[in-house]
Amino acid sequence: MRRGRLRVFLGAAPGVGKTFAALDEAHRRLARGTDVVVGLVECHHRERTEALLAGLEVLPRRIVEHRGLEVGELDVDAVLRRRPEIVVVDELAHTNAPGSERPKRWQDVQHLLDAGVDVVSTVNIQHLESLNDVVEHITGIEQRETIPDAVLRSADQVQLVDMTPEALQRRLSHGNVYAPERVDAALSNYFRTGNLTALRELALLWLADRVDEGLERYRAQQGIEATWPARERVVVALTGGAEGSTLVRRAARLAGRGAGGELHAVHVARGDGLVRSSPARLAEQRALVETLGGTYHQVVGEDVATSLLEFARGVNASQIVVGASRHRPLASLFRRSVGDGVVRGAGAIDVLVVTHDQQARPFALPRRAGAALPGSRRLLGWVVALAGPLAVTGLLAALPHQDLSTDLMAFLVVVVAAALVGGVLPALAAALVAGLAVNWFFTQPVHQFTIAQPANAVALAVFLLVALAVSSTVDTAARRTRDAHRSRAESEALSVLTRTALLAADPLTEALRHTRETFAVDSVTLLERTDVRSPWTVAAATGDPVCTQPTDADAEVVVDELTCLVLRGRLLVADDRRVLEAFAAQVAAIRQKQRLRAEAAQVRRLEEGDAVRGALLTAVSHDLRTPLATLKASLDSLRAKDIELPEEVRDELLAEVGNSADRLQGLIDDLLDLTRVRSGVVEPHLVVVDLDEVVHAAVRDLPGVRSLVPVDLPPVSTDPGLLQRVVANLVQNAVRHGGTGVQVEAVVATEDGHQSVRLLVVDHGPGLPGAAKERAFTPFQRLGDRSTAGLGLGLAVARGLAEAVGGRLQAEDTPGGGLTMVLDLPLAGHTHELAEVRPA
Repeated sequence: MRRGRLRVFLGAAPGVGKTFAALDEAHRRLARGTDVVVGLVECHHRERTEALLAGLEVLPRRIVEHRGLEVGELDVDAVLRRRPEIVVVDELAHTNAPGSERPKRWQDVQHLLDAGVDVVSTVNIQHLESLNDVVEHITGIEQRETIPDAVLRSADQVQLVDMTPEALQRRLSHGNVYAPERVDAALSNYFRTGNLTALRELALLWLADRVDEGLERYRAQQGIEATWPARERVVVALTGGAEGSTLVRRAARLAGRGAGGELHAVHVARGDGLVRSSPARLAEQRALVETLGGTYHQVVGEDVATSLLEFARGVNASQIVVGASRHRPLASLFRRSVGDGVVRGAGAIDVLVVTHDQQARPFALPRRAGAALPGSRRLLGWVVALAGPLAVTGLLAALPHQDLSTDLMAFLVVVVAAALVGGVLPALAAALVAGLAVNWFFTQPVHQFTIAQPANAVALAVFLLVALAVSSTVDTAARRTRDAHRSRAESEALSVLTRTALLAADPLTEALRHTRETFAVDSVTLLERTDVRSPWTVAAATGDPVCTQPTDADAEVVVDELTCLVLRGRLLVADDRRVLEAFAAQVAAIRQKQRLRAEAAQVRRLEEGDAVRGALLTAVSHDLRTPLATLKASLDSLRAKDIELPEEVRDELLAEVGNSADRLQGLIDDLLDLTRVRSGVVEPHLVVVDLDEVVHAAVRDLPGVRSLVPVDLPPVSTDPGLLQRVVANLVQNAVRHGGTGVQVEAVVATEDGHQSVRLLVVDHGPGLPGAAKERAFTPFQRLGDRSTAGLGLGLAVARGLAEAVGGRLQAEDTPGGGLTMVLDLPLAGHTHELAEVRPA
């Protein structure tokens, strides 16, 4: 069975017309003869949207009982029985009512797609999980209903429903989005021009990134290597030199000239290393790149220009920024600079060579793989080896005759020069040519390859040995330099990996990313299994494609029988595999550290549970024993027949019996309520009530408490009994810790674009410091309370019951000193709009 196709209409904010566009699409498909049904659409009483339902088959909703209310949810089974070609399902990020088969609507949609049904849905940009904190920072409102980014990324089509902030505000003012009584609050809060502009930009940029991903997939599938500069992508080459900051800022200005521009900084670590690259400067330049909104990458390559061009084509770059050559003018005649190599191989990519103060200064000696000296030096060495002896021969022939030792010393200079420039082979060739020239022109008999005098033969042999020794020494030094540079590059890569393990927020992901960049592969995957017979599972991965077993990889390192690091993209040489083994050991150590942290967290949770149990035992042994002892003593005194008690004493003892029984009852009620809240068995009966009646009933027996609740407040939907218990607990806690002058206030507040009623219990006592405010809601927390009454459960029970009736309870500072308990309650008819809150 083929998997269904998902089409999502994406909006920047409520009211831009996503549902309208989805229904219009349904009518268009229906007119073409496609079998289309409406699974669930939220019209929000918008007349034009409701009018579009006409002519479409609307499936009945599945009714779920939740807190005494009937909630209509998507009936997945009904859709599967009907088996349409396309089903319209609104609000992809919706949270299903408790008791539903799946907690989220997007999971219902995935079930329909797996069954082969095409789905048309809608979602707002603020509901994406990756943008949750950004949206909260912009709007000041936390979005509790979110969907994983992968859900929207996997959609076959994502269509943006766009509208300018001014047009959306006009729609809101005309009553086309919310009811008239909610328009003013919405315009002054969530629907401010700045909020809508920022959300619109988020939606446009997110969709642009997805379009760009689609373009990259198409280029990869079609084998297109040429760059298609659909947006400005600037790659800047960093060497670790002092000029790096200048290059980064220049590249950032280029990337910022157009909307959506990208800045990529690349440092190419060659196999032989860079002689003067500074890790400290690279770290500073990386921080500068990230500050300017760019990304930093490190790759390994033998040829800097080639590696830089491969990276630029991989990210579809439009421009490359490189620094001017550090070579001196004379050296440039024999050695091509990185900038020259980039310019020659760039093709359609623009190259900007930026001048700087560090140019024309030698920086590094390039080399080719497999040779101790670079090709340019070896070529120059052969020129010296062949032309040098001929030039010396002509010079000596033109001069008056010298003795043989002078001639040999002149030719030795040529041999040493060939050795210094080109290494062993050019030096040997120079020595051979020089020896033949000396024998032919300068030893008796001349113009013959014979030597008449033994001393001349010895001198010529010593000459050849010296030439061989010098050339061998030069070649060995060059190879040792290459090995040292290679070791330095490896050490630098390993040090970056170590810093990543210590400092990164997600060290495992960053370590895999660094491994991928270092070895220039397509993907890196860490595989794990529970035992040698179990299949491999992916513990973490970066890049694409992800390998699911070691046989899929081009290179793998088995850390142990249960852990394996695999790479996909290219085969590695022996030296690279040796470094990869060190990387794998470090990655495995990071993974083990994560496991230990998880186990430590589990141990802490167990310790916290033990602490709660210990606190409960302590409370039971002390707080319950005291009223029991008082109760028993009072009853024993009343039952004593040999003591005649005065009437006032008997009344006092009876009052003590009643007080002790009330204390026991209160302690037991708190324990039972906490148990009910923790086990989730609290079943509130929600009705529409006036808040002033509940508050009056909760505080009427508490002296010194002032109630400021307007009688014209809109009604709330709650369980009056549970809410009264919440208010009573809050007020009693305020009286106990804040002394006299406690007051209860109620105001109308705005939450997530919806109105709610906010109940404030204000005291002017000592208050609580920042971290202690949240800790006060933890069971058995006394927080400095020295009284002998209570178990420290009042606030924990209050929060649990508040959340059970759909409210939210938190603590804030009272202006001027003290503590204010803030209880947000949903208005009647808006119970579900205060989305799920944290558990007690």
